[in-house]
Amino acid sequence: MSILNVGAMPDPLAAAYGVSLATVGLFTTALLVVHTASQLPGGSLVDRFGARRIGLFGLAAGAVGNALISVTPDPTLALGLRAFTGISTGVGFVAGIDYIRAAGGSSFAQGLFGGFAMGGGALALAVVPQLEPWLDWRAPFLFAVVVCLAAAVVVLAGPGDPPASERPASNRGKALRLALDPHLARIVVLHTATFGSGLLVGTWVVALLVRHGYRPGVAGAIGSLTLALTMLSRPLGGWLLHHRPGVTRRALAASLVVGSLGCAGLAAGGPVPATVLAAVAVGLGAGLAFAPVVMAAVRIRPDAPGAAVGAVNMWGNLIVLAATPLLGLTFSLAGEGRLGFFVLAALWAAALLALPSGRQLGVEPVVSPEERAAR
Repeated sequence: MSILNVGAMPDPLAAAYGVSLATVGLFTTALLVVHTASQLPGGSLVDRFGARRIGLFGLAAGAVGNALISVTPDPTLALGLRAFTGISTGVGFVAGIDYIRAAGGSSFAQGLFGGFAMGGGALALAVVPQLEPWLDWRAPFLFAVVVCLAAAVVVLAGPGDPPASERPASNRGKALRLALDPHLARIVVLHTATFGSGLLVGTWVVALLVRHGYRPGVAGAIGSLTLALTMLSRPLGGWLLHHRPGVTRRALAASLVVGSLGCAGLAAGGPVPATVLAAVAVGLGAGLAFAPVVMAAVRIRPDAPGAAVGAVNMWGNLIVLAATPLLGLTFSLAGEGRLGFFVLAALWAAALLALPSGRQLGVEPVVSPEERAAR
């Protein structure tokens, strides 16, 4: 939620701080950079100290950071505090995933968590503008404080962390090695192709549609479908993994194709019904893999489950950070963004070549050499 709260009312923030909209955009960039950098160390801390403790730390950091921003009239200081709140979102996301794992949650529960994580951004975009008449430019930050405190109450009422003897003994060296673990490579590709591509489309789709003749209101409504459908497809992927494991790999392959076709459909343009269908396809393709990715990372590295999830998510975020301005640059080329979307569609489809095996996804049993010989 804290990632998108600034985007809910950029013009009032620019006026309040006396800066340009580009500078307001840096408020999100600063947070995302620290958010990405916090994933791997956050996962390692979760493994060592428990998801509940680290999750509460993340929520406290978010509440404190946003509260300080709400009384900070200096844009430079506010930018630094936005970077600080990236610690909250980074470690909090990994802690939430591991908290569900440690509590024995199913893949469907992981999918629900992923869906609610996307829903937080939608909530900010819907609620923050309504609070502006009462809270002025402070609305995004004070709303974030309330959400962090409410989440902390829920976590405090939940089960505690397992005893230290039952937690993996992760350490910094192990976490750094996990970042380059070849066993996680296919999982990273799948996560980047789905989560990463979906986020890139969501970032630029409104600009693409407006450049090619859509009214801003219509473009915004169509673009929001990518986020809304991702909220639904993440739990769907978890449900499939839990109840229909035999079809999960084929469903993931289909999601890559559907997402790619949706991205290409947005680039091609056309009448509103076709564009709506393309946006729906992107939302479905972007979310289905979330729970299988999380469960596979934990299964591949049970000795450091938090750090494994952090490593996978870190790479996905790094690639999004690098690709976002590159995709933006294509709006200055012929086609005004269409080339970038077509390239993204091709890369999304190319992820089929690195689709994880059924054993990596946990939907096929591991067959020993002796069993293979007996067959």
